Amino acid sequence: MKTFDETVVAGVTGHMNGDHTDDSMLIARAFGHPDATASVMTGLDGEGGIWTVTTPAGVTEMRVSWPGGPISERPEIRREVVVLYEIACERLGITPRPH
Repeated sequence: MKTFDETVVAGVTGHMNGDHTDDSMLIARAFGHPDATASVMTGLDGEGGIWTVTTPAGVTEMRVSWPGGPISERPEIRREVVVLYEIACERLGITPRPH
């Protein structure tokens, strides 16, 4: 399994948690936690992204595989997160914003 440098992971999670909190919430709700009240991206690797999700029942870790399969390059991360967001919107019946 591909692991990314800590600076890459920190950059991606910082961006997601700073600029895309709503996207993380949609991903949590669409991929297994429809009652999520908070969602924070805490990690990623070549196989998928990792979020800490808060629900009324408590806090849990959620791993979502990259839709396009395993990745190995930094630029692929953005593409896969965007696809996760689009799938989440589709599953939840929300019109995605343009990229």
